[in-house]
Amino acid sequence: MHLTRRSLFTLALAIPATAALAPRAMAASPEVYNEDGVAVDGSDVVAYFTESKPVAGDAAITHEYLGVTWRFSSEENRDLFAADPAAYAPQYGGYCAYAVSQGYTASTVPEAWTIVEDKLYLNFSTSVRRRWERDIPGHIMAANANWPSVLS
Repeated sequence: MHLTRRSLFTLALAIPATAALAPRAMAASPEVYNEDGVAVDGSDVVAYFTESKPVAGDAAITHEYLGVTWRFSSEENRDLFAADPAAYAPQYGGYCAYAVSQGYTASTVPEAWTIVEDKLYLNFSTSVRRRWERDIPGHIMAANANWPSVLS
């Protein structure tokens, strides 16, 4: 390999640029899907069970769990969650269940949800939820095998 001044100069410029990008590419996902420390888009996860629909949480009614803030639409829902967070928290940290079944993480939207055997699963979109619904048992099995290693 023959190195010229130009190729050495180009290489010298490329190494810091590559190093600057590497931490982002290798950064692990947090344990719970959140934006600015608020879990699952601020949705009241208890409401999926009690009202069978997504309900926005109130910024004044919260509970800290797994290092993030969970919002609730009522103090009653907050208290139910606080008493047994594992019963209400979405599977796979609130990341898209379909994505986790495929070996990666993705954000979710409140409208794309499913409760299966008393567990809440969220999806990236309603169209992704339709893919998820084609083989829920198979996707759950695959996601369980991938979780939590997909975070690294």
